Amino acid sequence: MEPLRTRYTPDREVRLALTLSPFGQGRTDPCVRRTPEGWWLALSTPAGSATLLLRESSGAVDALAWGTGAAEALDTVPRLLGADDDEDGFEPARHPLVAELHRRFRGLRHGRADRILPFLVPTILGQKVTGVEQKRAWRELVRRHGEPAPEPAPEGMRVAPNAATWRRVPSWEWHRAGVGPQRSDTVMRAVQLGDSLERLVRRSAVEAVAGLTTVPGIGVWTAAEVVQRSHGDADHVSVGDYHVSRRVGAALLGDAVLGRDVDDDRMLELLEPWRGHRHRVVRLIEAAGIGYQRRGPRMTIVDNRAR
Repeated sequence: MEPLRTRYTPDREVRLALTLSPFGQGRTDPCVRRTPEGWWLALSTPAGSATLLLRESSGAVDALAWGTGAAEALDTVPRLLGADDDEDGFEPARHPLVAELHRRFRGLRHGRADRILPFLVPTILGQKVTGVEQKRAWRELVRRHGEPAPEPAPEGMRVAPNAATWRRVPSWEWHRAGVGPQRSDTVMRAVQLGDSLERLVRRSAVEAVAGLTTVPGIGVWTAAEVVQRSHGDADHVSVGDYHVSRRVGAALLGDAVLGRDVDDDRMLELLEPWRGHRHRVVRLIEAAGIGYQRRGPRMTIVDNRAR
């Protein structure tokens, strides 16, 4: 099948690796793949499934799409690559490190996916477990219950299940993927509200967070992780994340040892000068790979999958 094509020329530099990486669940995500050809995304659109290929080309981004949803997938490209990302009011010079990171990672954009469930489900899977366990559960569930991405997507790519498909996943399949009842029950409550939750993309990020947190089992951390991607929100911080507060502390206090003792309240205090762009500062710190000095035992990775 011949692809539909378009070329997006942004008014500011866009680096695909920095901008698209939050949309994937690690390197093994069946829905997102990076190859020498570019970035592949398997998407579900109202018109049907689509495979989208994005690659940088002389200050522009070439986009190719296949499948019944190809035209709609191409329509999402500017927003996905941060066309709506407004830096108005952001003052990186308030801290010398933030100013330096803003200069170094000037191609980092906050993309807007305009979808809720493809990010809500994997975020719920990440509640109270390690990233390794979360990525493994998402990978196994999508491979078993997602549909193959339209060709010529790389082998093994899948379109994430829609709400109706998630509702049909039996209890033993969650157990087989290592997902306990607390998380699987939260997913099922969310997908029962599938369409109404998806309509939150038409509301502001603040309203979307308020709507998401009315669902039992969805708290501020989960809601923030979703709107960062669904809305391209540059402000909501992942409060409750074990590592984020410590990374921010190490970066803004300039001391990896001090950073390890920074809690959520202290993190929000440090980020307050950039209100409206607090998550933008976090993204810059994460892009730089700034860490903190750890102490004590690390969280144990447990394989809870059914044997």
